[in-house]
Amino acid sequence: MKLAYLFPHVNASLNGLSGLLLVLGYWLIRRGRVRAHRNVMLASFSVSILFLISYLTYHFGFKDGVSTSFPKYPPLWARYGYYAILLSHTILASLVPFLALRTIYLGLKDRRSDHRRWARITWPIWLYVSVTGVIVYLLLYHVYPQPTSADKIIVPAASSAEDGENGRTGV
Repeated sequence: MKLAYLFPHVNASLNGLSGLLLVLGYWLIRRGRVRAHRNVMLASFSVSILFLISYLTYHFGFKDGVSTSFPKYPPLWARYGYYAILLSHTILASLVPFLALRTIYLGLKDRRSDHRRWARITWPIWLYVSVTGVIVYLLLYHVYPQPTSADKIIVPAASSAEDGENGRTGV
């Protein structure tokens, strides 16, 4: 197995872990556990940085012919859904580092009012990016994986009265 095949699984795991840490951090702050909240949120940011390093390494260095494009065989609604999720994920993911850094800075400087105001924006976006990152992975590698040369993808033909000879009936 090539190293390139491991990256998507590692990346999805890092995305998922970051999301879990975000939820834990939210839970902790709602209970007034400020120090634990800070540590968990810094851990989530660290995991997100590891994800970013791994993601960029994979896409700009170790892809080795592994396809990351969405296959053509799923139904049109699935392809549109995938691309809608991917587009929103990509746009918001580009904002997360800046939002997170600003929110963390304000928290570490004990500017709680400003920190809370930024966190109300940053946290849901960051969580959305973590969750949709895992969804994109699941769709791309498990629900609709790339067909291999050994796979036969059966694409339904347009139905007509002449399809009766293939065992199909016109609808």
